[in-house]
Amino acid sequence: MKLHDLQPAVGSKKRRKRVGRGIAAGQGKTAGRGTKGQGARAGGGKGPYFEGGQLPLVRRLPFKRGFTNIWRVEYAEVNLERLGQFSDGAEVGPETLAEAGIIKSASKPVVILGRGDLDKRLTVKAHRFSASARAKIEAAGGAIELLPVRK
Repeated sequence: MKLHDLQPAVGSKKRRKRVGRGIAAGQGKTAGRGTKGQGARAGGGKGPYFEGGQLPLVRRLPFKRGFTNIWRVEYAEVNLERLGQFSDGAEVGPETLAEAGIIKSASKPVVILGRGDLDKRLTVKAHRFSASARAKIEAAGGAIELLPVRK
């Protein structure tokens, strides 16, 4: 095969339809638009919203209420009861939580919530703590460390 043998696959290239170029061309006179009426005029036809006078779908639906906050920070939630599997005196952070399979990945910021009890002294590093989780960790003799939230 040489360069002059190259050609596109059969049927992949289609010729443009040249309308309004005489009767012999097959699309002459009315150029495929029929005779008279809205569809025959330039710019004719109704918009996609129009449904022949019927109340359009967009107006039949209820209003969408509220808004979506584009600055929302989504946290990976961890309850205190899940931290019981770590050994006494351990340092628990997003990476160790991900390795233990408690959270999916360390990419999301972590929030520690207060459900359950804690009986081990842990140093817990997270991006946010609920008030009850903070109190329970400190009551067990542990410490908390706040990590900055990356945006």
